[in-house]
Amino acid sequence: QVGLVESGGGLVQAGGSLRLSCAASGRTFSSFAMGWFRQAPGKEREFVTSINWSGSSTYYADSVKGRFTIARDNAKNMVYLQMNSLKPEDTAVYYCAAKYFRTSYYPSDYDYWGQGTQVTVSS
Repeated sequence: QVGLVESGGGLVQAGGSLRLSCAASGRTFSSFAMGWFRQAPGKEREFVTSINWSGSSTYYADSVKGRFTIARDNAKNMVYLQMNSLKPEDTAVYYCAAKYFRTSYYPSDYDYWGQGTQVTVSS
């Protein structure tokens, strides 16, 4: 069992940066692959990035590649999403998610979800 709580969202101008954090509860955090997803109004939840249990492998959606960076600190039960060069189209609720074993691009593969944090990028 894993509990997830996101933080760090807010309002930022285009070209700015934000760092999202996801705090996980549970003693087996290092066993989980972690992902960040986002959902804009009227759209489906979409994959942003994921990281394997050790942090040695990361994956990114083409739309954020080169701008966003995912990282994890297993000693602190934390996952981070550094977002740079933000664009208005990055505006969405961002969710942290955990799944057993391998990472995945599909939201339905994830077992645990946070409540989400709003990111708004103004033009």
